[in-house]
Amino acid sequence: MIRENSIKLSSSFAVASKVKDYSQLMKFNLTFMVVFSSVVGYLLVPGVEFSLIKVLTLFAGGLLVSGSANTINQLLEKETDKLMARTAVRPLPSGRLSETEGIIIAVVTGITGLAILAWGFNWLCAGLSLLSLVVYGFVYTPWKKWNSLAVLVGAVPGALPLLIGWAAGENKISEGGWALFAIQFLWQFPHFWAIAWIGHKDYTRAGFKLLPNSGEPNRQIALQAVTYTLLLIPAGLIPYMLGITGYISAIAVILVSLFFLYRAVNLYRKCDVPAARKLMFGSYIYLTIMQLALLADKI
Repeated sequence: MIRENSIKLSSSFAVASKVKDYSQLMKFNLTFMVVFSSVVGYLLVPGVEFSLIKVLTLFAGGLLVSGSANTINQLLEKETDKLMARTAVRPLPSGRLSETEGIIIAVVTGITGLAILAWGFNWLCAGLSLLSLVVYGFVYTPWKKWNSLAVLVGAVPGALPLLIGWAAGENKISEGGWALFAIQFLWQFPHFWAIAWIGHKDYTRAGFKLLPNSGEPNRQIALQAVTYTLLLIPAGLIPYMLGITGYISAIAVILVSLFFLYRAVNLYRKCDVPAARKLMFGSYIYLTIMQLALLADKI
């Protein structure tokens, strides 16, 4: 009896470990944020009412496609991940999962996710999702070793979730979808640069080039971060001007944009890692409040 219980506990632990590794491979926390953006874009489409089934379908499809893209990213960066303290413990570089397992997961989740989006919504939504997967997995990922324009390339799939959600609800891309895409596209730059500033030594060791100009953290980069956060103020008002959302959300977006700008200016003033970390967390606060404000004040 004791031996049987030990075997059961051992099997349960092994299954739980596998599930945890698969979750890390697909970067579940990051994927959740990506899919949430898609849901927001979908619900902001004029005439679209909340449907739990539709939301869950979009969530499931987006989760699988985004998870596939993240798995491809880790497959291609297995060797470089070994060089960075933050990523050396991931399932592939640590040897807990094999490359074959990773490839199977990437293929199965990618195909299944695209099929769900095409079946549950439309081919435009699925096509944009495929574009996001390809650009992130096969263009942005290797580009990081070439030059800092990788951030520009990565900003496209990073901003596509809102557009994907819009396409799911409208079956076309109108100015409202492009407005949401523009906001999240501009947001990517101070967000990415703050992360690259914090992990500069690790990224340099792995051969990644994510910071512009000389590639070293400096005041010029901080000034560019300030510029992009400034641009977010007028960009954030476009949904209001298009009649998608009301004036309350416009005020909320302006206020959170000013907060984000303050964090960017603080990085310019101090040019240190603590200020970059505050900017990074500020970017998450901005994105969350911006999306929730627009959703809550939809006309």
